[in-house]
Amino acid sequence: MTGTTKIFTLIMLCLTALSGRVAAQQIAPYKFDFGGGLGMSGYLGDASTNIFKRPGFTADLGARYILDTRWAFRASLSTTGLSGDTSDISDILPDGANYSFTSQVWDLSVRGEFNFFGYGIGETYKRLRRWSPYLAVGIGVSMATSGGNTAVAPSLPMAFGIKFKLKERINLHAEFSMTKVFSDHVDGRDLADLNQIKTDFYKNTDWFSRLTIGISYEFGKRCETCHYVD
Repeated sequence: MTGTTKIFTLIMLCLTALSGRVAAQQIAPYKFDFGGGLGMSGYLGDASTNIFKRPGFTADLGARYILDTRWAFRASLSTTGLSGDTSDISDILPDGANYSFTSQVWDLSVRGEFNFFGYGIGETYKRLRRWSPYLAVGIGVSMATSGGNTAVAPSLPMAFGIKFKLKERINLHAEFSMTKVFSDHVDGRDLADLNQIKTDFYKNTDWFSRLTIGISYEFGKRCETCHYVD
């Protein structure tokens, strides 16, 4: 079992265990929200073993379908600047070579989010909280451009964060995410297999991280007392 599979399995087990403890979910008053975030990015791959070594800029826009006070599904588009230099790592490359890169990654993803607490504002008996930690996991596709080269590959985003409801329809969030891209070309085609050791595509791949803060606005109010006429 690969490291990525272990992480993915652990997250899914946590979500299953947590959701199993909630017998009945509270209906959220609004169906959708829309917002974005800004923050710092990091890179983990052939040219770096420390995601905080050469931070970049990242931004995203996203729309969320709010299933209830615990669950939501979010689609997002993000742009992330990455950079790295093999002089930052302890490995000695063949012929004493040194490589550096800068790249821009565009990532489109869809993910599920689980709030640890019933998230919202309401009467005491509803047991809602204005803040909640959350976990998220999903699927996506990433496009990286570096040095005139472009690479497209599927991706696996995983995130942990905290939400705070500033007002009934306005949410703030802080989030840390790691995205595994199933490609070794996020850092450019020149940085693939630097040690000249071939391996499986799912092992020798790149990661990028995002540490963001953001805001979103809810809309699409649900009907609480709807009456239907045949």
